[in-house]
Amino acid sequence: MRRRVMMGVAAMALAGQGPTQAAAADQEGTGTLEKRAALADGLAGALKACRLWVLHPDTWAAGPEPFLKDVGLGDAMGQVRSVADINQPPEAWREGNVYWRINSSPDAGYVLVVSHRMPICQVTGGGDADLQPTVGEVLASPEFAEVWREVDEATRGDMVSTTFVSREEPDFTMVLSRATAPGARRDRVQVIASASFAPAGE
Repeated sequence: MRRRVMMGVAAMALAGQGPTQAAAADQEGTGTLEKRAALADGLAGALKACRLWVLHPDTWAAGPEPFLKDVGLGDAMGQVRSVADINQPPEAWREGNVYWRINSSPDAGYVLVVSHRMPICQVTGGGDADLQPTVGEVLASPEFAEVWREVDEATRGDMVSTTFVSREEPDFTMVLSRATAPGARRDRVQVIASASFAPAGE
């Protein structure tokens, strides 16, 4: 009964807006859902690209086209010559770097930094969109769980960092940090994932 009442209230609200306003509201809602989906696809694709680059160098050894095809983000992903300092990896990882930008929306996206000399990769995300819910959606997806296994988590201030181990290669680990709750600051990197392959004994 409560469900029917709420649906009726919603219908009345839309009816009161008039055809033009109702259509605009519906279009805005659709646009928001599409934007969230694009942001989630972008992050999932960035993490996939990170894994492919490190564990499957055959995907990029012959050029970027096969690599981009395997990642599957289409025109949203492209190689760039440089990135801002805030998107750079730690100093120890700045060797033979290759930079990729993923434009998930006009005002938000991700940067992937890899290396053709070191088995590392880093993903950073930011922009004028709250990425915290997007990160949670990606981490909770079955596709992510098939590839990564959570082994540790720590919270510091308003950020939480989770350590994952690759199910394919246990010596490949990733630490992913993001805000603990929605509505965090957007004038900084909102998500950062750093992954490296370090065989046991090395």
